[in-house]
Amino acid sequence: MKISMVGTGYVGLVSGTCFAETGAIVNCVDIDEEKINNLKKGIIPIYEPGLEKMIERNTQKKRLSFTTSIKDSLVDAESAFIAVGTPPDEDGSADLQYVLAVARDIGKYMQQYLVVVTKSTVPIKTSLKVKEAVQAELDKRGVNIPFDVASNPEFLKEGDAIDDFMKPDRIVIGIESQKAEKIMRRLYKPFLLNNHPILFMDIHSAELTKYAANSMLATRISFMNEIANLCEVVGADVNMVRRGIGSDTRIGSKFLYAGTGYGGSCFPKDVKALIKTADKNGVSLEILKSVEEVNERQKSTLFNKLMKYYNGDLKGKTVTLWGLSFKPNTDDMREAPALVLINKLLEMGVKIKAYDPVAIQESKRRIGEVVEYTNDQNEALIDSDALMLITEWNEFRILNYKVIERLMKHKVIFDGRNIYDPKEVEEHGFTYFGIGRK
Repeated sequence: MKISMVGTGYVGLVSGTCFAETGAIVNCVDIDEEKINNLKKGIIPIYEPGLEKMIERNTQKKRLSFTTSIKDSLVDAESAFIAVGTPPDEDGSADLQYVLAVARDIGKYMQQYLVVVTKSTVPIKTSLKVKEAVQAELDKRGVNIPFDVASNPEFLKEGDAIDDFMKPDRIVIGIESQKAEKIMRRLYKPFLLNNHPILFMDIHSAELTKYAANSMLATRISFMNEIANLCEVVGADVNMVRRGIGSDTRIGSKFLYAGTGYGGSCFPKDVKALIKTADKNGVSLEILKSVEEVNERQKSTLFNKLMKYYNGDLKGKTVTLWGLSFKPNTDDMREAPALVLINKLLEMGVKIKAYDPVAIQESKRRIGEVVEYTNDQNEALIDSDALMLITEWNEFRILNYKVIERLMKHKVIFDGRNIYDPKEVEEHGFTYFGIGRK
């Protein structure tokens, strides 16, 4: 089975490679010539554990290839996936210009029946616009080539994307015909053999499922951050509260961790887009508006704690940041809490020293050299007035107190992910601040 995967960003590259891993012939397309040339050389544009070796294996077996030509990729293809970016527009709605540009190109060059599958996260009823764009180009050509559109939203977690794709909780596919369902069922057959559920539904429901899922997860995060803030005032411990409510099978324990707010490529963008979609349809999603407000406020929580600790006098202080990416196992800094914290610290005249296992180059690309980057976590501690744990990378989980005490100027730790034991930290002579802890 041959498929065209248009877009070699996070979703397109992971999806195309994983389809190739199951035996499909996948041609990945991108207009960025440099990116395609690098991919042909085995140089991948994102950090995702296990992806590089999988790409190498499937290119060697000629199941995976890369091109800048949509026309070439559509030859003999049974399906064409649109996996390009949908960045938030100025008003918060999803920008569909890239999705519709691909749809028009498909209409220009397709020669046989295709299932045109939207893999990008798109607002409800985008499938109608995709269908119109494809059909308009076919009409310009004066040809009558049948096609169907489908929606196949992705549910990939950065850092765990390969496992998420190969061992999915569920596969959601919105279709409009039995023919399209037959092709999509055949494509996903390898996953059905392992009893992973596939849910066929109407296209509008599939489009909304993606936004609803991410918005629910974002809601849980903001809810726990609100509870954490209350815990600090009343003297409770949010970790104990989390265990207490997470043991209820109706609630479960996932996404109940307090911290410095969510970031990344999905949650902020998707919450904004769903709010905007609802507003356009005369529905006000008050809970999600609060979720967004809470999250933005939470990104300043460590800064506020630092200000209180030093009585508002931060000028000339040196602060160490451990972690820059919005979560572990990725170099993604989109909407990362670290960016908000860095801006606030710089405004107060603070010198910032930072270390992250993989996100330093991405940080330099985004904010330049306004902070001092170090080669390891301990180097970042030299003469520091405070350590702030931003991203819970595994290498940060065990503290070497003797080393930290020798290097730091002041023994204070701000734990933005609640990964340290407050009692243990304080027994070693450090002052500890967590999120929602005593």
